[in-house]
Amino acid sequence: MTITVDLWLWPLDAAGDAACLSGDEAARAARFVRPADATAFRNARAGLRRILGAYLDRPAADLAFSYGPEGKPGLPGGPAFNLSHSGRWAALAVTAEDIRLGIDIEAHRSVEQDVARRFFSPAEIAALARLSGPDWIEGFFQTWTRKEAFVKALGRGLHRPLDSFDVTLGPAPRIARIAEGGEADWQMADLATGPGYAGALAVEARGRPLRLALREGRLPLAP
Repeated sequence: MTITVDLWLWPLDAAGDAACLSGDEAARAARFVRPADATAFRNARAGLRRILGAYLDRPAADLAFSYGPEGKPGLPGGPAFNLSHSGRWAALAVTAEDIRLGIDIEAHRSVEQDVARRFFSPAEIAALARLSGPDWIEGFFQTWTRKEAFVKALGRGLHRPLDSFDVTLGPAPRIARIAEGGEADWQMADLATGPGYAGALAVEARGRPLRLALREGRLPLAP
């Protein structure tokens, strides 16, 4: 049976309904030093509430999120979801299935190669070593978003060392190794973000085929 994951995209520089945010969300936004970061956070969370409220036929302001030990939000009685935002865009993955999933998008930026050597596995470092210049940056963020999507799906944050599993580099995204096994439980997909961005989705599919359905926004993303 196919697992359908809905994908929602929206620009963070578009005005969101900040009035629907909870008190703790508003307080978190107020702690950002840069006004642009505060605006991005408010618009990401407002979009999240608007979309999930539509799934549940409830006002966005009425949603009460629960949070896991590492801060991953959930919605009791609601669909499984995961949110990511970077640069000018937010991306949300939603499924009616009772499974774990994670999504990550990243705007390309300058990165030192030491970052890869610090966080990636030996196999991933070796794959990146075959690239240089802009191709290396693209490969780095392809690897990074695939790894972050998996870590976010697990909901374990930094308790899952990034070098304890391998993701592939190239056009066929998958988890090639997990230290304790279980690779076959997961499927990955890249988001066709276009130039300047990378994005990936990790889904605990357990051998079931995966279907990604774009519900709002457009791919590839505008730079």
